[in-house]
Amino acid sequence: MIEVANRLHSTQEYYFSVKLREVAQMLSEGKKVINLGIGSPDLDPHPSVIQAITEAMNDPKAHQYQSYQGLLEMRQAMANFYKKFYNVNLDPHSEILPLMGSKEGIMHIALAFLNPGDKVLVPNPGYPTYQSVLNIVDAEAVYYDLTEASDWEPDFDAIEAQGLAGVKLMFTNYPHMPTGAAGSKALYQKIVDFAKKHNILLVNDNPYSFILNDNPLSILDADGAKDIAIELNSLSKTFNMAGWRVGMVVGAKYFIDAILKVKSNMDSGMFYGIQKGAIQALSLDTDWFSSLNKIYKKRKQKIIELAHLLDCEVDAKAVGMFVWAKLPLGSASATEIIDYQLQNNHIFITPGSIFGSNGNNYIRFSLCLSEQLIDEAIARVKQNKLITTN
Repeated sequence: MIEVANRLHSTQEYYFSVKLREVAQMLSEGKKVINLGIGSPDLDPHPSVIQAITEAMNDPKAHQYQSYQGLLEMRQAMANFYKKFYNVNLDPHSEILPLMGSKEGIMHIALAFLNPGDKVLVPNPGYPTYQSVLNIVDAEAVYYDLTEASDWEPDFDAIEAQGLAGVKLMFTNYPHMPTGAAGSKALYQKIVDFAKKHNILLVNDNPYSFILNDNPLSILDADGAKDIAIELNSLSKTFNMAGWRVGMVVGAKYFIDAILKVKSNMDSGMFYGIQKGAIQALSLDTDWFSSLNKIYKKRKQKIIELAHLLDCEVDAKAVGMFVWAKLPLGSASATEIIDYQLQNNHIFITPGSIFGSNGNNYIRFSLCLSEQLIDEAIARVKQNKLITTN
């Protein structure tokens, strides 16, 4: 046998990759699984976006290699989007790099800025990919706590007390996944000031700012942010284009140039038609977000009803594409509860424990499912409810 690279000994297959195989097996056996675990939008992109990619197929340039930096027209559309909705000025020539989804950007950033042994501040709970990428590049995660008591915001005094020797980069994410904490302009300013004080590169992950949120923000709107921060963003959730794989990293030219050195050695440009569709999506006005959020609001009300059936507490003010639900005191573990629901009621819910130890007493529901299917999940739980307390 050929030995795998050492980095794979500390890198596990992504949780959802494993769990979705289990769901697929159940579906193949004729079991009608209701998937409330994955944040993959089930709604369609705007019709004009579909039209744009369709028309692009007839362009002579459609099937050629594309620029590593994407079409200037798309970068200009991204700059316009940031100016219109975040009040952030970006130079489309030097401060925007389109990505094939923001997830790849996390890897590119790690390869561009981290050496083996560098330390990185990672939120707990937080997106599991942060840790996975650090394992691959042999960097070390230093977790900082986010708790319900602090409204899921960092305690900067506590982070400093942990010690910051060797810390080079910090991941932040607001609106926060999985908790739905909205963040604020004041919070962003505190994060930027903290990073400048300690000379830490900030990487803000910002794909959820328009979902059930009336106040979209960018960390780059904070004073001095461009000196120390870059931001990842995505069309996946905002425009129902998850499968298209369109994202961006934005920030000062110095940072973007470094990331481009990595990216240009890893792909050969984004498909032309997808870029044309992205340009059209980015031109949509606030009516688009309003129409989406009317749907998500109704779904959220039903998901909260489902969470209450499982004796969970929910913060109805949270934003984003998920409902973060706290299990009752003395309950079975999150893993036991979601496994019971999957095997007995054929409902897939995400255990909060996969996002870090501070998620151990929580479960997460996705809003990417029709009201009809959520009603069916409610009916199944009413008929066959797990007694959650031990």
